[in-house]
Amino acid sequence: MHSIRHPIALIETKSKIELEQIKLPYSRTDLSPVKSEATLDYHYGTLYRGYVDRYNHGEGDADFNEAGAFLHSIYFSQFHKPAASQPHGAILNLIQRNHKDFREFKEKFKTEAMKIQGSGWIYLSRSGQIKTIPNHAQRTDIALLVDWWEHAWALDYQAKKDRYLNNIWRIMDWDAINLRLA
Repeated sequence: MHSIRHPIALIETKSKIELEQIKLPYSRTDLSPVKSEATLDYHYGTLYRGYVDRYNHGEGDADFNEAGAFLHSIYFSQFHKPAASQPHGAILNLIQRNHKDFREFKEKFKTEAMKIQGSGWIYLSRSGQIKTIPNHAQRTDIALLVDWWEHAWALDYQAKKDRYLNNIWRIMDWDAINLRLA
């Protein structure tokens, strides 16, 4: 079995472990206008589904596909309908301990995200550090994760990645993130 605790369902068959795509905890239209239905259909329905299917069918690079499914499972499980919510509980304590306040954290997070040339991921680690993943790779220390690949933002924001990041905070489900930290 894998040493990393998966947020995705693992189904053990006779000869191998299969991945299962998580069910969205919201409808495909619930994240609008931050993420459109078209973006969710493409990103969740086609790309994330593709990582799971390719892994399960033994197509392509197994490590890449497994890591892609792993990261997308974390990413899609941390959203809810847009709201003016603020971090609270364990995630707020982590942010305040390492970045003074939420405003300062968002600025630091944006600065690091905008340094990524091309595709990747940016996340807040359980230790409070802002880290990046240049491609797809599994990490055991993710508290909060943002997909920085073009497919996550281009349909809705075109070349305005900073607007994507400014808006994504409106759909963060801080309760889901706090459960991840428990």
